[in-house]
Amino acid sequence: MVDATASRVALVTGAGSGIGKAAALALLADGWKVVLTGRREAPLQETAQQSGAADRALVVTSDVSDPASVRAVFDAAVSAFGRVDLLFNNAGIGAPAVPLEDLSVDDWRAVVDTNLSGMFYCIQNAFRVMKAQTPRGGRIINNGSISAHTPRPNSIAYTATKHAVMGLTKTASLDGRKYDIAVGQIDVGNAGTELAQRLTQGVMQAHGAVAEEPLMDVGIVGQSVLYMANLPLEANVMFHTVMATKMPFAGRG
Repeated sequence: MVDATASRVALVTGAGSGIGKAAALALLADGWKVVLTGRREAPLQETAQQSGAADRALVVTSDVSDPASVRAVFDAAVSAFGRVDLLFNNAGIGAPAVPLEDLSVDDWRAVVDTNLSGMFYCIQNAFRVMKAQTPRGGRIINNGSISAHTPRPNSIAYTATKHAVMGLTKTASLDGRKYDIAVGQIDVGNAGTELAQRLTQGVMQAHGAVAEEPLMDVGIVGQSVLYMANLPLEANVMFHTVMATKMPFAGRG
């Protein structure tokens, strides 16, 4: 098991914005060393500088849809910090909100390559590193989204991949037991990120009407990730849902 008093090293994908940035800032504020990765360097550098703990942040650009790129970022983490105790498997994209019969094959494949295959590549490399390090083990937190449970209209690619993330979480949790690797999932609803601001202007509901939806502070999600990250490896939150209280998730519509 990982010694809680030892240097803690996290790797956060999609750390340049939104939920990934909030989680990275929360981890850095708590004393973690954090590898910030994503496709664009400038936002990652901004996260590092905003944290006030850039000396404990390592910026490495990567594309999670490319298995060689994923392996390289994990190798960079081990080279810089010696180990990886936490993977926040967060990077994801959406597709245009069009009727499913109009969704292009290219848009479908792009979402699957990032949200499903990319998440698998990250889990696979986390296992590679965590089972070989001393002390052995670590924790993986997958970003599932509320869409892992319930779809929005015109979201088949995103929703299908997020449902699949639940399968990744359950199977990796089972397969990680023998290596002291705990795997859980955070499902977020209506966090106040730049991408979610459109919800305040009105978004289509299940019955076809357009309605505004409330948001919550994205920092709350960062604190949720931090809570899960700081659990001892003898305990695991397999599924954690954090959402704006008044968003239309439970119920009929």
